[in-house]
Amino acid sequence: MASIFPKPILNLPEADIPLEGVKGYLSQGENDQVIFMEFEKDVELPEHSHESQWEIVIEGKVDLVIEGVKQTYRKGDRFFIPKEKKHSAKVYAGYASIVFFNQKGRYIKK
Repeated sequence: MASIFPKPILNLPEADIPLEGVKGYLSQGENDQVIFMEFEKDVELPEHSHESQWEIVIEGKVDLVIEGVKQTYRKGDRFFIPKEKKHSAKVYAGYASIVFFNQKGRYIKK
């Protein structure tokens, strides 16, 4: 699958994401990070929580459940998950997004 992201993004360090068929490119700040993510396969993310997360959908679709409330997001949509709110998701193949984590070490370099 060809990447949706341009070369400058693909030249960022690859993030160590322990999910098959998922790639991420890491831009690390002093206290937070941005991940440019692509999903080649459908992925079910079990319920979890962490620091706050803001995400914009570049391509594809995700079904997101935050504190028991399900919403579907598609290309052009954005969402915010507050700190420590339990959430889960079904991410569909072809999904791509830009994700801001208000957490320095959410992901590390591969």
